[in-house]
Amino acid sequence: MRLSDHDYTEIDGRLAAHDAFLRDRYPGERAGRQPVHTVYVPADRLDGFRDWGAIALAAMDENDFPWDDPAIRAKLELEPIEDLRVDFEDGYGVRDDAQEDAAVRRAAAILADGPRPPFLGLRIKSLEAATRRRAMRTLDLFLDSYQDVVTITLPKVSGPAQVEAMVTLCEKLEGGLSRDRLTFEIQVELPSAILAADGTAAVANLITAAAGRCTGLHYGTYDYSAAAGVAAAYQSMEHPVADYAKAVMQAAAAQTGVRLSDGSTNILPVGERPAILEAWRLHHRLVRRSLERGFYQGWDLHPAQLPTRYAATYEFFRDGRDAAADRLHRYLARQESGIADEPATARALAGYLLRGLDCGALTDAGFPRGELVTLVA
Repeated sequence: MRLSDHDYTEIDGRLAAHDAFLRDRYPGERAGRQPVHTVYVPADRLDGFRDWGAIALAAMDENDFPWDDPAIRAKLELEPIEDLRVDFEDGYGVRDDAQEDAAVRRAAAILADGPRPPFLGLRIKSLEAATRRRAMRTLDLFLDSYQDVVTITLPKVSGPAQVEAMVTLCEKLEGGLSRDRLTFEIQVELPSAILAADGTAAVANLITAAAGRCTGLHYGTYDYSAAAGVAAAYQSMEHPVADYAKAVMQAAAAQTGVRLSDGSTNILPVGERPAILEAWRLHHRLVRRSLERGFYQGWDLHPAQLPTRYAATYEFFRDGRDAAADRLHRYLARQESGIADEPATARALAGYLLRGLDCGALTDAGFPRGELVTLVA
């Protein structure tokens, strides 16, 4: 043996700082349920969010929904919206301070009164100079008026300095409040959030700048595409500029505990039946496409998009349930099969089944839920 105890200790010492960096920067997948979508509702139209399920069911009935399923109907009756954002940004627009202050208080009162989705939060205006003070005021007033846990969505992030400022803002707002640690999502709506001026991957630096407070990266389909110079008729979740941006986001967020969300389609299922069916087919295909690429969450902008959100999501998990459970059973039993799975793939298989249970697509994943949670961890 050519290595002494001193040699082992020396190498441990050399790598101690890097070991600590890996523990802090790459803690692994975030525990707990991830919603399958986020619904953005402008603050001045928040009253109707509890009607989204009924509106979605009516759209299904009136237009012979192609993927009708009792489980989808049950979902729309019991939990139509998984994650709600009260929108004070693009969906709300620019109002005078008195109007927005009143909208903030009213939104807080609406949320406090009656049933709420399992996940909710608000999207403030950006921290760019023109809207910065209004964004800060809205967030301060909302947190003073609504005491439950919320997620903050920070839009149009262009660099780490804005994220660092958001961390400071969260620290100040936490003082004296009896609430959990404030966290926020970063919306990737500008190419400068993907590729920095010096040629580095900016989005990785955004995660670092968040100091553990960033819980998600949300892709903004239309702002990003427009900023990249894509003509309006060709802006889409599946345009090459979107796929490039989301691939960089995916690499930057891997194993950091920061979750990913795809964007939305602005082709809404409204109008005459042929147009509604065409919009449904598009949305169904895009949701399935995102799921296959590892984006388990997206944006929905209209109640009639909910049926296709759940139809595509439920199909995705049901289609792969038997194969995933069989592979995981064989891996755990050390049985030979035609696929040589490794520990990382086993965790992915367990995670897939667990997601299916969480969203209601599966009632039986072939494993107890607790065992799947252990395997993912």
